[in-house]
Amino acid sequence: MASGAAIDEWPSSPYSSSAPDGEVLRSLHGLARDLSAAEAPAPFLRPVFAAVARRARLLAAVSDDLLLFGGAAAGPLLLLPRSASLCLREVLLVLQRFKALVADCAARSRTRLLLQSDEVAARAGELQHDLATLLDLLPVADLGLADDVADLLALASRQCRRAAAAELGLRAAVLALIHEVEREIVPERERLEGILEEVGINDPASCSDEIETLEREIGDCVAERWTSSMIALVGLLRYAKCVLFSAATPWTVDSKVDPDDDGAEPPSPPLDFRCPISLELMRDPVVASSGQTYDRESITRWFGSGKSTCPKTGQVLADLELVPNKALKNLIVRWCRENGVAVEVAEAGKAEPAPVVAANKAALEAARMTASFLVKKLSASFSPEATKRVVYEIRQLAKSGSDNRAFIGEAGAAALLVPLLRSEDSALQLNAVTAMLNLSILEANKKRIMHAEGAVDALCHVMGSSASWRAKENAAATVLSLAAVHAYRRRLGRNPLVVESVVQLARTGPSSTKKDALAALLSLSGERENVGRLVEAGAAEAAVSAVGEAEAAAAVLASLAKRGGAEAIVALDGAVARLVAEMRRGTEWSRECAAAALVLLCRRAGAKAAAQVMAVPGVEWAIWELLGTGTDRARLKAASLGRACRRWAAAASAEQSTTECPTSDAAPALTMAS
Repeated sequence: MASGAAIDEWPSSPYSSSAPDGEVLRSLHGLARDLSAAEAPAPFLRPVFAAVARRARLLAAVSDDLLLFGGAAAGPLLLLPRSASLCLREVLLVLQRFKALVADCAARSRTRLLLQSDEVAARAGELQHDLATLLDLLPVADLGLADDVADLLALASRQCRRAAAAELGLRAAVLALIHEVEREIVPERERLEGILEEVGINDPASCSDEIETLEREIGDCVAERWTSSMIALVGLLRYAKCVLFSAATPWTVDSKVDPDDDGAEPPSPPLDFRCPISLELMRDPVVASSGQTYDRESITRWFGSGKSTCPKTGQVLADLELVPNKALKNLIVRWCRENGVAVEVAEAGKAEPAPVVAANKAALEAARMTASFLVKKLSASFSPEATKRVVYEIRQLAKSGSDNRAFIGEAGAAALLVPLLRSEDSALQLNAVTAMLNLSILEANKKRIMHAEGAVDALCHVMGSSASWRAKENAAATVLSLAAVHAYRRRLGRNPLVVESVVQLARTGPSSTKKDALAALLSLSGERENVGRLVEAGAAEAAVSAVGEAEAAAAVLASLAKRGGAEAIVALDGAVARLVAEMRRGTEWSRECAAAALVLLCRRAGAKAAAQVMAVPGVEWAIWELLGTGTDRARLKAASLGRACRRWAAAASAEQSTTECPTSDAAPALTMAS
């Protein structure tokens, strides 16, 4: 959308063109009073909006007099002269456009308003000019207005022709500041504080809201002319938030879950926020051509298995195009923020989505300055409260973008965060481990964390201590992220503390924590030399108990079975039966993994496993059902499992025959020998 487009697209009139004159007058009076009380959305626009408010107050007085003049007749029966009626209706339309302008400006970020202040002032000036023309055309004599009221109309007309101009000096100062940052000049604190004060950003809450609104506007491409400056301003505001407002920044504002409550499990998401396929909270909701909403990953996997139907309705889809459901995604993000649920889950090996617009030189330099400031402040922090605030800001900065993670890592944050993982302050510990998780997403930071003295042991301390479940969950997710590197996967698997801690979380944690722990086990089990230690620590038992609850449980069992753990799994009571049940009732991926695990058990453990599979009631139906409705890989695994079961049945039948037939032949043989 081109800049200023939102100003030019006005809503249609809320009243009918055939509305009676009395209704028009009352609407005009109410709208004028509303506009007279409207406040400027930012300090630098006060002259423009104060002028609009003054004109509106004059019109409110005039319309009030007209209503009084109409008296009891100011209802459906009031009839104004035709020329006056038409003119007042046009005045009402102009006031409605004023109101739309006010609402549009109120919805924008203040910094975007500053960049577009000349456009806003120009539009307000055009509307005032239109209003002056209409007031000049209004037949005052035909309305029988008193002289003082007629004078008010004339005054309003004269004032409308003197529209207030935009204040461009502040915009020039902001743009100059951006250019200085591009040249790697650190802004002076007093100057930065003064500029933000004029913009109307004077506390951490307003600064955070401004950053959030500005990022949303950048993503929506609402002002292409100013996009580069808006991106730079996001970085500058983040720097300002840390430098100017960090002393007042709360460190738990994004969570309503008590970090001291170890038993607290994040609330269950509303049904409308869950994907109909995976039944999990949707991270990227998209709408199929049937009108149903799914999580992108789940519906893409559905289509990838060769299906072209809607999973929920069963109808054949006209096309396989997916449209992002931005409205629902915003609601999910808000719900996650309000309930302390992580909106983003860092998964090793999964590439980050590319940003909508690449960061520019000024934004990158501002991010570098912010990271350097925070890490220096952390190294010099001497009070627990100051440390909490700084670590919270590092966590937030590391959450947004690989450039920020790189700058924080380069500044040496990883080593400084390690001792904080052992903090007895649960809020500080949570922010430290979450910051570590966010940093670990970047490949270069994985190396920094693994080489930081005591980092791995500190993560194990979090997983095994009395930390909050959220902190334990993020520690397991950090292990998962680090294990994405082949060499680190081996190193982590050789550490008995890592193995024991992750297995314990997979066994005892709530569902969200268990999910991350199982994902870490899945990654660690990808290395053959780790499997023996994992099985010995109880990874197979933990995964079996989680089948049906966590999607990754069946995948962990398949991975263990593939690399030497088949005998241990078969020996577990109920393991095979649970996998067969998962093959029928699980998600697309878990059904596929359950079938793969059963095939591997039959191949590695032989007849013992096959006998257990065939002993499960309904296993034939489960195999047949997966052959018809599973993914391509699931169908292949189901077919392999069916063949393995048939071979075992044939072998068992043949063995039974050989044990019966030789008995009848042996007696004659023995008789002949005697």
